[in-house]
Amino acid sequence: MKKLIFQIILLCFPLFVIAQKPSDPNEKRVISIVDSSHIDNMILKQSFEVNTTLDLVWDAYTTKKGWESWATPIAEIDFKINGIIKTNYNKDGKIGDDSTITLHIVNYIPKRMLTLQAELTKNFPEFMKEDEKDLFNMILFEEISPTRTRVVSYGIGYKNNDKYLALMKFFIQGNEQSYLNLISYLETRKPSVKY
Repeated sequence: MKKLIFQIILLCFPLFVIAQKPSDPNEKRVISIVDSSHIDNMILKQSFEVNTTLDLVWDAYTTKKGWESWATPIAEIDFKINGIIKTNYNKDGKIGDDSTITLHIVNYIPKRMLTLQAELTKNFPEFMKEDEKDLFNMILFEEISPTRTRVVSYGIGYKNNDKYLALMKFFIQGNEQSYLNLISYLETRKPSVKY
């Protein structure tokens, strides 16, 4: 059950601080900032650059093949404004069962910006479910060169309180693996998730 909660939170809010292991010890590939200067809310910013085209990065976030290559064994995508991304971390499960995660596509600008909002299930802490309407993930995509892309992810709506602060270590561990999978997939074009 603990693993399922970890996996659910992982993709619903893929934007928490990551302590990623860089290939070069002097290079940090993922830069994370937790802005808790606002009295009521925290903004979670995370950015990384990946050695691949903007098109491939966009596809990793917006297509069934992309999600299933770096994030989850089963995905169903209806990519449009007010569309949905449904995922299931259970390789023996199916879309629609109790372990399905639903992300609502609030809006997007092709290859520039994507805003998601998770539908929180019973596996989330109660206090997060109370804040569900305020929680968003905005992801920005920027072409640095024809073969290098920057991704910046913002978590918006997290309350600046002890309950959310206590979850940070949990999110850090999950997102480290998630972004390592994404970067590995994008730079090698081989599915990197082991189920």
